[in-house]
Amino acid sequence: MMKTKNESTDRGKISAAGRAKKRKDLWRKMFLSLFAVALVAALVAGFWPKPIKVETVPVSRGALTVTVLEEGKTRIRHRYVISPPVSGFLKRVQLRAGAKIEKGKTVLATLEAEPSRFLDPRTRSEAGARMKAVEAVRMQREAEVKRAKAVLELAKNDFRRAEKLTRVNAVARQQWDAARTTVEMRGQELSSARFALRAAEFEVEQVRATLQQVSTSGVDNSTPLQLIAPIDGFVLNVYQENACLVAAGTPIMEVGDPRDLEAEIELLSSDAVAVSPGAEVSIEHWGGETSIRARVTLVEPGGFMKISALGVEEQRVKVRVAFVDPLPLEKLGDRYRVEARIVTWHGEDVLQIPTGTLFRRGNDWMTFVVEEGRAHLRRVDIAHNNGITAEVLSGLTQADSVIVYPPDSVTEGSAVRADAGEGRK
Repeated sequence: MMKTKNESTDRGKISAAGRAKKRKDLWRKMFLSLFAVALVAALVAGFWPKPIKVETVPVSRGALTVTVLEEGKTRIRHRYVISPPVSGFLKRVQLRAGAKIEKGKTVLATLEAEPSRFLDPRTRSEAGARMKAVEAVRMQREAEVKRAKAVLELAKNDFRRAEKLTRVNAVARQQWDAARTTVEMRGQELSSARFALRAAEFEVEQVRATLQQVSTSGVDNSTPLQLIAPIDGFVLNVYQENACLVAAGTPIMEVGDPRDLEAEIELLSSDAVAVSPGAEVSIEHWGGETSIRARVTLVEPGGFMKISALGVEEQRVKVRVAFVDPLPLEKLGDRYRVEARIVTWHGEDVLQIPTGTLFRRGNDWMTFVVEEGRAHLRRVDIAHNNGITAEVLSGLTQADSVIVYPPDSVTEGSAVRADAGEGRK
């Protein structure tokens, strides 16, 4: 009986050891299986295509302004070249560039005329005929000033009516801007007419002074001929400062009024065709901290060729700009360099996207639209473009989001992901 009991105990021990071994083998198999599954999952995850990180921006509506930026220079609009009406001996000119002059008071130059010229009947006849001509010109300039005053008054009345209607929202803001622009331009025209009248009056005074030198009795009048300042302003240039004999019409000096300042911008002819009188202008980089508002008054009908710094022949057109804001005359003068940003087009409610979202494919403009995490190629029609944003005519809606500067890895149907905070608004 003892032997039988020991044998049962031994068999029990063997059976327990077998079960433990089986459990150990089972755990080992489960571990290996789990390790294999994790390895396969890691490999699949590693080689599975990930969404491409992109930057998106929504298609928006808003104001869009297209401008052209070009260099230019300031210039005094009405410049007067002082020259003697008759030949004679010019005394040394004492004034220098920058000297201040007063209308009707400052003596610019003194001329001792040749007696033989004064006693010449032909000279007297020519002076008399010239007197009639300059008188006719002066009368014409007076008529132009009256016309400019009447046109300015009419423009002011229209502006006042537009302003009243704007307050009650009975007229579009654009019409109010147009009326204000008309008043500004008519004011510039009146100023130009007044300066032209001053020039005509100066011509009359010079010819009258010439006639006074002629003695009807045939005796030479030794009173020297004085050239008086026609305007209030400054001497701009002195062409002849030494005492010498000069012929009639010889330029002696140039004078002008710094308050009569405008800007002259040289645009490429391809840009000038989009500029029209009355267009808004911003004068920048003139040396001051803020820009100066101005408006286009004239686009010259003729162009000219200019060689650029790179040696390229360019066809240029001069555009004249009148200042709207008060000028800092103590800083800005004649022939100063400026940069003008001229508005060629403006829209208030324009569907637009950044130009960084666009690229060319053949002759078409293309962009990538993000829909449900996928990039889809979309053809769009573009109109106005200011280099930063572009007007969209068709192909997109305001609900779309487009990719900014899409990488080469993005293709049709690619999975994409836009990180939070990177999208532009």
